[in-house]
Amino acid sequence: MAPLLKRPSSMRSGPAALRSGLRTAAVTIGSTALIVVIVVGLAVPDPDLSQATRALLLVVPVVVAAVLGSRWAAYAVAAIATVAFTLSVPPVGRIAFAALDDAVALAVFLAVAVVVSTLVASRIDSLAAADAHRRLLLRSVSHDLRTPLTAIRGATTELLDDVAHPPEVTERLLRLVDLETQRLDRLVSNLLDLNRIEAGAMTPRRGPVDVAEMVERAVARFGFMTTGVTISTDVEQHLPSIEVDRTQIEQVLANLLDNAVRHSGDGDNVFVTAARHGPDVRISVADMGPGIRPGDAEILFEPFHTGAIAGSSGIGLAVSRAIVELHGGTITVDERPGGGARFVVELPGR
Repeated sequence: MAPLLKRPSSMRSGPAALRSGLRTAAVTIGSTALIVVIVVGLAVPDPDLSQATRALLLVVPVVVAAVLGSRWAAYAVAAIATVAFTLSVPPVGRIAFAALDDAVALAVFLAVAVVVSTLVASRIDSLAAADAHRRLLLRSVSHDLRTPLTAIRGATTELLDDVAHPPEVTERLLRLVDLETQRLDRLVSNLLDLNRIEAGAMTPRRGPVDVAEMVERAVARFGFMTTGVTISTDVEQHLPSIEVDRTQIEQVLANLLDNAVRHSGDGDNVFVTAARHGPDVRISVADMGPGIRPGDAEILFEPFHTGAIAGSSGIGLAVSRAIVELHGGTITVDERPGGGARFVVELPGR
């Protein structure tokens, strides 16, 4: 299965591309100047200076270009260093091969310079990608945490106020605290599962599960927690049981219901259906929200994709797709007839 966390694209445009190009040019020129200094220094006859030492000295600018510049800057400097290496080998200042050993030494130096520049540049790219992932994770998760925490703090502050509240207001505030606490719990579970999926450590513990019962439990839980949104169900009778990890598939349903409720307004309906689809069982969760933008059907399942769904890091949908695929199923999204988004999960029947 492909990793959930994708590396940021190295493609840049506009001012960022211009800055990158200028930096690459500056690093290439600076590294070339360092090569010239080294070659001039090597022009001084020194019987104790071996050919290997000369080669190592000329590899230094290649490493500098890879660290400070880019992969392509390192390759350019590696080519320049190779020419400089031929000039530094006696007779100094001439490109000539006195013997086959000189040609072999040149080929080995070029290979080493290219390999070193590739390894160093790859490591720098990996560190930059990891740092970008860390910043993106912190920014996305902090947003997801702030919303329920703000609601919980507001509700508890209201409950602790000296003003006496009518019973219905107290119940509403307590339900709000319960709803947002459940949302926090799902966020933490999704983060832990995201880490397990990326590490390849998530393995379903399969067992026979009654689809109608599972859907009924999930809807009953959310029906108790939601306010202003009605969840309607349409489950086909005598559905075959499915061989799945109940906990994991219930988490998928919880994530889809949470997503649907979050993008519904007061008085809207969320529609949950379950029916046969050939040998498989198809479960869908549809809302009456703003729907999906053209071209967003795939990126909705990428974690930390900003802009696809307002107010969400996308962790829940990414984890849901990974769980469904681990069970040999599929999950897709399209426009619901009449408006809104519809997520469809297909799982193999027994």
